[in-house]
Amino acid sequence: MAWRTLVLVVVGAVLCAAGACAPRTTAGGPGGDRATGTLRVWLFREVDNGPKAAVVDEAVAAFEKTHRGVRAEVTYIPVETRAQRIKAAFNDPRSAPDVVEYGNTDTAGYVRDGGLADLTADLAAWDDARALDPAAKRSVTVDGKLYGAPLFVGVRALYYRTDVFRSLGLRPPATLDELAATARRVHAARPELYGLAVGGAYTYAALPFVWAHGGDVAKRKGRSYEATVADPAARQGIAAYTSLFGDDNCPASRCARMTGNDTVQAFASGKAAMAVAGDFSHQAMENGKVKGAYAVVPLPGTQEGRIAPAFAGGNNLGVLRSSSHRTLAVDLLKTLAGKRTQARLFDAMGFLPAFSDTRAEAARKRPFVEPFVRTLAAGARTVPVTPAWAAIDAGQVLPTLLQEVVSGRGDVDAATAGAARKMNDAFRKNGVR
Repeated sequence: MAWRTLVLVVVGAVLCAAGACAPRTTAGGPGGDRATGTLRVWLFREVDNGPKAAVVDEAVAAFEKTHRGVRAEVTYIPVETRAQRIKAAFNDPRSAPDVVEYGNTDTAGYVRDGGLADLTADLAAWDDARALDPAAKRSVTVDGKLYGAPLFVGVRALYYRTDVFRSLGLRPPATLDELAATARRVHAARPELYGLAVGGAYTYAALPFVWAHGGDVAKRKGRSYEATVADPAARQGIAAYTSLFGDDNCPASRCARMTGNDTVQAFASGKAAMAVAGDFSHQAMENGKVKGAYAVVPLPGTQEGRIAPAFAGGNNLGVLRSSSHRTLAVDLLKTLAGKRTQARLFDAMGFLPAFSDTRAEAARKRPFVEPFVRTLAAGARTVPVTPAWAAIDAGQVLPTLLQEVVSGRGDVDAATAGAARKMNDAFRKNGVR
């Protein structure tokens, strides 16, 4: 995410300064620590992946130029199936990547599974790490050890169509109730549009409704967690979110299985008047039909003047313990997760940098960042940091809850009670970090 043209000669020098040419300080994986060969990299595929791939290609080219006899092979994998694919890689080192992108909610589970290498010593002398956002650094930390480097931080806000709102005489909604009313008014006037694109498989859009109503999905209980998704406040939030699925806004027949990427695509393609989407979705909007005809505000809370707590998201890069190119893999991780690449990813994709100084510069450069920075400042939240969450996530517990309600297979009380039982079972089986 750099702000200027990448000059390979300069990058080579910077990478060496950042530790890419540093001597080896750690033991290699089970296959040794080879100094040549092919590194396999798995990164997440975005809705509009071209700009991300272009930045990665430039960084990889710079890395290869300073590491003779080394080639990096990048594969982009679907976010939705990452859990199954990465777990399979942990069990089959022959087909596993050396460097992998993973969500910040995955850290504890992947560490518990023994898949990620401890990089504490490797990153101790990395100059870029001094400016890491503390919350971002916590996302790669388990029991005081670092298991990767943050690639970007992510938070969601409310995108809305300025042309549609202007034609209908609407203002950006100031509360969640007003959001629902506005969505229905838009769909009534423009039935070809979703008023607000919502997804039954879009957990991170549903969570702000739960938190804004005073609920949560789980709470700490001693050395473990206990599900609270069936508590009254959480149920109220679930009811508010699932009420948006219907013929008066986003029909369940089309929206029940929609993911976060699907809702982003719906808005970007001009099929929705509003969508809850991330700072990292900005480029998809700019490349879509809505370019020049949208704006962003923080997702409102239950009362006017309040911002709904957003999920504090973001992705990290890690090195697999099974890597037979340990030193090279760490060097490549520093290249891909370093300030220069994060700055270029911001320019290309709108990904907020995990480095405080780089993010401050991004905010000065691009006004669109402001609603997301305000949302972060208002108090973003996250899910329990426990290996159990990886099992809950992989088991699609919360999406199943939402889909049961919106499809009519169960009411809010029954669906949340069932989800709570599954979550508590996962907490008992998977323990806590």
